[in-house]
Amino acid sequence: MPPAAAHDALGGQFLRYLINGLVATAVHYGVLRFNIEVLHMSLAAAANALAAVFGIATSFLGSRYFVFRGRQGSVARQGALFVLVYAAIAMLHALVMYVWADRFGLDYRIGFLLATGMQMAFSFLANKFVVFR
Repeated sequence: MPPAAAHDALGGQFLRYLINGLVATAVHYGVLRFNIEVLHMSLAAAANALAAVFGIATSFLGSRYFVFRGRQGSVARQGALFVLVYAAIAMLHALVMYVWADRFGLDYRIGFLLATGMQMAFSFLANKFVVFR
């Protein structure tokens, strides 16, 4: 593949990745609101945990069939790797927040943005080169 074509393909994947992330986030938030406002779940953490399952499932399906389409392997293998990547991302996000806000005493909102930016980059690269290679 010529360098220009590779750059266009990578750019297209990243744009699809961003779209998929927005859709998965909207699903997560929508299910969270449904759990709290319609089902009247009293624990926000439980409502959020359940909603996260829907958001992560949406992200996986979108990654498999929209972002990294044409890279179809075993669903079980990809699903297991996807969950491992997300577990690692959650730990990285928590570590950044701990160091930034709890240890250094800096603004947690800025730390959240930094951690989320790192999360996005790590997730894209891990999904491209490990999960959906």
